[in-house]
Amino acid sequence: MERVLEVYHRPYDARYPVICMDESPNQLIGEVRAPIRTSSGEKRHDYEYKRNGTVSLFLGCEPLAGKRWVAVRDQHRTRDWIGFMLATAKRYAKAEKITVVLDNLSTHQPAKFYDFYTPQKAQDILDRFEFVYTPPHGSWLNIAEIEINVLKGQCLNRRIATKSTMQSEIRAWQKRRNKCSKPTNWQFTSQDARIKLKKLYPVLDH
Repeated sequence: MERVLEVYHRPYDARYPVICMDESPNQLIGEVRAPIRTSSGEKRHDYEYKRNGTVSLFLGCEPLAGKRWVAVRDQHRTRDWIGFMLATAKRYAKAEKITVVLDNLSTHQPAKFYDFYTPQKAQDILDRFEFVYTPPHGSWLNIAEIEINVLKGQCLNRRIATKSTMQSEIRAWQKRRNKCSKPTNWQFTSQDARIKLKKLYPVLDH
């Protein structure tokens, strides 16, 4: 936990960006009957709906720059995470080292790169990154999780039937939010944690 908090309080440096990433499943929901509008103009949906499967949302954000980007993929396999990391490296092509805060899923392991690339290629890719993992039950420390909740509340809180429609809607949301968003001012520090979360720390006998 303190490692994550230390990373969040690094000063902004374009050469060493700090980003957060998270992923989340999202259902594709279609209509069984076309919605109707009431006399007041309100749109009413039939209580029945059609499940069109699920997609996985991969979201990255740079808190100190107030930017975020989202990829919609069919699954959340290791290869999908690696693809998102490669796209992130390309996005920050001029950076010397990219620090990534993420949770410790089995698909989020650097060693997985060696399953898809030669040892030298895998090492060259990994040299671009510094991975910092949130602790178990500590996903609240990941700012990307906050962004995913905002995305779902502002953009995905309705029925969206197809992957292509969802991608289009997310791109529009992303553009609007990046245009008006401000940097994240993370206030919680290690010192705060040592006081407010004292029960999480070991008790030393002296």
